[in-house]
Amino acid sequence: MDDWLRLIRNKEKRHIARLISRIENGDPQKTKILEQLYPFTGNAWLIGITGPPGAGKSSLLDGLIHHLRGQKKTVGVIAVDPTSPFTGGAILGDRVRMTRHALDKDVFIRSMGSRGSLGGLSRAAKEAARVLDAAGYDVVLIETVGVGQAELDIMNIADTVALVLNPGAGDVVQVFKAGIMEAADLFIINKADLPGAARLQAEIEELLDLVKQSHSWRPPIVQTVSTKNEGIENLWAQMNKHRRYLEERGEWSGRRKRHLKEEVQEVIEDMLRRRLELELSKPEFQMELQQVAERKKVPQQVAREWLERVLGKTGGEI
Repeated sequence: MDDWLRLIRNKEKRHIARLISRIENGDPQKTKILEQLYPFTGNAWLIGITGPPGAGKSSLLDGLIHHLRGQKKTVGVIAVDPTSPFTGGAILGDRVRMTRHALDKDVFIRSMGSRGSLGGLSRAAKEAARVLDAAGYDVVLIETVGVGQAELDIMNIADTVALVLNPGAGDVVQVFKAGIMEAADLFIINKADLPGAARLQAEIEELLDLVKQSHSWRPPIVQTVSTKNEGIENLWAQMNKHRRYLEERGEWSGRRKRHLKEEVQEVIEDMLRRRLELELSKPEFQMELQQVAERKKVPQQVAREWLERVLGKTGGEI
């Protein structure tokens, strides 16, 4: 255990990769290591990058990594991809787009595939980001594809959330419906050299006017052309502006506490689900279900009794 901690804290990439593989595979041994690493977390700036496929997030990340390395910052990347139905691996090839950073000892890039379980992926991605935090990376970038519920769940770990869109994709209204508008701290119009960039910016501004913000921060809109490295410096400046805003108002720690509360709740729910599945696999439960089918017992009664078994409680309302 001590060797694992020392090697990960020293940014030994092979051991970091092996631990993340354990996390992906649900290895029970991962828990002890993660518990030992936890005291070393909380120092990295976690930045979420999300948006529809084709928005150019990977090339944008490549440019952002290059900019951060120019500032001597160490960078970790968790790229959450859809999964190939043939190989079971991530299919977007983020590491191919970021090959110029592959040999940099202060950059770690890992793609994680859903393998058909987005809920499990959400948990695994958060734990992987925490490993990179404990390893001492200054900035951890978390990229997700799409704007569905699983992506929103993953974004719940981020200190700053950026939504990437591109002109002509016709996706801004769908993004609004998905609820990501409220979660985004800034908007990035990538491929801004394409026709329609100005119109897209106007549409985002209009939608922002409709969204009720619970705070005074109005997400800025940054235009970038990542393939030409244009706008990256301004993007980083706006991210820093958001961080200062959170810190000055005490929201930096407040946001992290909310995220930790949500994570603890997720873990409790997962533990209860596993315990409940174990109980419900017993033959007695099937017998009770038969009694429900024969109208000898009511569903609520059976549910209450079996939940009491799991919780170890009797009496009172559940």
